[in-house]
Amino acid sequence: MRDYVIVTDSCCDFDRELIQSLDLTVIPLSVQLGADRFRNTPEEAPESHVFYTRLKQGEPAQTSAPNVEEFKQVFLPFLQQGKDVLYLGFSSALSGTYHNAAIAAQELAEEIDQAKVTAVDTLCASMGQGLLVDLAVQEKRKGKSLEEVRDFVLATMPRLCHWFTVGDLSQLRRGGRLSAGKAIVGNLLNIKPVLHVDDEGRLVPMESAKGRKKSVEALLKHMEETVIDPETQRIYISHGDCLADAQALAAMIQERLHVVSVTIGDVGPVIGAHSGVGTLALFFLGTKR
Repeated sequence: MRDYVIVTDSCCDFDRELIQSLDLTVIPLSVQLGADRFRNTPEEAPESHVFYTRLKQGEPAQTSAPNVEEFKQVFLPFLQQGKDVLYLGFSSALSGTYHNAAIAAQELAEEIDQAKVTAVDTLCASMGQGLLVDLAVQEKRKGKSLEEVRDFVLATMPRLCHWFTVGDLSQLRRGGRLSAGKAIVGNLLNIKPVLHVDDEGRLVPMESAKGRKKSVEALLKHMEETVIDPETQRIYISHGDCLADAQALAAMIQERLHVVSVTIGDVGPVIGAHSGVGTLALFFLGTKR
């Protein structure tokens, strides 16, 4: 069996410690925040609270995917070392990132004999993507081949649940995911949408909750309804500068469902540029998305 590496992109929202512990190569997306442009890496991105403060103050934020050449520059050194590449990418329904990676993989296969770059559209986002990548790494560490890990990822994707709520509707409005009228009314009435990532990898509103407490409780409710064997699971939670809410949700999950562990991380600037401050997201394996 040929050796291979697992590569993902920065929309997995992993910090430096997680990236190193899983021995991952992470390709960064880029963010334009006001007059500043940076790659979404632990070294270049602003500290999370600083990013969200600037966003809340109204600085415009735009995101961009790595281009084909950037992907090739990351994949090529591994191929030259005689290693194959398994790339697990950000949902194609939310970004062109996976599309560019797939083109790069095809071009390298045509340029280099025996080059194998397998690109998988995870249909996941934030630490949902991260959880899937983590599970893939654990399969690789069991001695599974690239093809076996790819098949595991494809089989697991339909059960990887993403449930979100947001603190403010302004960023959803700016990103075109909510009309201006609904955003204004929702903010005035303290209405919090509860959203999930569906089977096609799209971010879809599912219900509305009155107030923050109810919206956080709704995330737990959906987990209780669909979670598979919670006592065997490691859960991920990501947040947009609302650590106390993330910790409260983690405590409720541990109390009611007794999961193995809960890992809390930041919603990074690429996802956060669209979801905004106060985003709270829960990721776990369930009977369906």
